[in-house]
Amino acid sequence: MVALLSLLVVLVVSHLAIRAGAAALALTGIAEEAARFQAQSAFLGVGFTTRESEQVLDHPVRRRIVMLLMLLGNAGVAASISSVVLVFVTGANGESEWTRAVALVGAVTALWIVGRSAVVDRNLTRAVRWALRRWTRLDVRDYVRLLHLTGDFAIVELEVRPGTWLAGRTLAELDLRSEGLLVLGIERPGGAYLGVPRGPTRLLVADVLLVYGIAGLLEDLDHRPVGDAGDRAHAAAMERQMRRLGLRVPSVTAIARR
Repeated sequence: MVALLSLLVVLVVSHLAIRAGAAALALTGIAEEAARFQAQSAFLGVGFTTRESEQVLDHPVRRRIVMLLMLLGNAGVAASISSVVLVFVTGANGESEWTRAVALVGAVTALWIVGRSAVVDRNLTRAVRWALRRWTRLDVRDYVRLLHLTGDFAIVELEVRPGTWLAGRTLAELDLRSEGLLVLGIERPGGAYLGVPRGPTRLLVADVLLVYGIAGLLEDLDHRPVGDAGDRAHAAAMERQMRRLGLRVPSVTAIARR
């Protein structure tokens, strides 16, 4: 029984370490899903070569979080293996291997159920947020909450493809703000980055736009055709945005003439 309890302690600590690491990464601005993936990858030592990993390595606080997860992961895996071996090698009070196996499965299942609790996740996130503000110099903010990314809004990357509505036009000509969309930045081929681009900025083929807005509008923009069809879609999107804002809506034809 002592070996089983030791294994459960190791599993609890490992699970909390992954959840805390994911919460810490999310609080530095990484999307929640990506943060969980990076935390699990670092803790288990399986390696990660996604684009998000570059964002982790280029950020001092994220780098320290990942390094700590790697150290804890190496210790946790070794401790888990040794504890599992002890559970079945050692016995007490005449317990059979079958009894210990059932107890192990039941305990791990209970731990899994508790680990998926939203209450645990919420309290752990609060604790990690306090720790980051207490022991780091970086002004860490919960960008997912600040930008309401858990609701209808999203931030996506859109590539400017040849023959699309976006290609070759300036931001002023596109007037995406009237649709409720905001271009936060443009990554040029070769790695150059334009932060907060202004109206005269012309979009080139292969540019990658970082756009903030309602998720449905972002998807529509990504598939908008070139020419009159794209202009009509733009006019219709402007009309929908005016309705959302409670403004007087002129006809689509009048909007398209502007």
